[in-house]
Amino acid sequence: MAGAAFLGWREYQRLLREEPQLFPWTPLDLADPIGSFTDDKLAALTTDAPRCRALLEAAETGDAPAPAIASDTPQCGYDDGMRLGAANGDRLDYGDTITACPVAAALTLWEREIVQPAAARHLGTSVVRIRTLGSYSCRRLYGRADGAWSAHATADAIDISGFELADGRTLTLTDSWNGTPEEAAFLREVRDGACTLFRTTLSPDYNAAHADHFHFDMASGRTAGWSICR
Repeated sequence: MAGAAFLGWREYQRLLREEPQLFPWTPLDLADPIGSFTDDKLAALTTDAPRCRALLEAAETGDAPAPAIASDTPQCGYDDGMRLGAANGDRLDYGDTITACPVAAALTLWEREIVQPAAARHLGTSVVRIRTLGSYSCRRLYGRADGAWSAHATADAIDISGFELADGRTLTLTDSWNGTPEEAAFLREVRDGACTLFRTTLSPDYNAAHADHFHFDMASGRTAGWSICR
């Protein structure tokens, strides 16, 4: 029994060194693959902007801190904004987009671990640019006059409408969600992959309001392990 315990301890130590993403108590490292607890670790960054920015700097994404946005509306504004790919780095081109830092961190893993492998597998090329409908917007859900506030109100969400490819093609959610089998497979794979990283992932399968975009957010306040994927 002592020998078995020793071997089990050695295996645990090996996994801890080589596959830290398997454990909930290991710190997040954006160089690691996606694990079962990666989404919880990303969500925890909503209360630790310095740690989040340090992770992005270590990952050499090229993201740059953006000036804080204050609002007369208490539910709006942010102080952890990151301008995606503002400097030379490994980040895909998102145009002039600013998101809250945890969203930028999740996108880093999504690009590398989900988007580019799916593009190679289904489309035979790579993605060079992500088309977005923006991030920050001081508003309630669906722009209603009352009710819950959108994660966009703190830049903790991003809406993605399409993908520009290295071979010159552009895939949009409007035209390609039910496009060729290869296009449809790619878009569904990147949607499903986002579900392992973001607290909320919504797609054209959800409702008509999302027919032309993916909504990804890192909404704070949700308990560990709870996310929405539709």
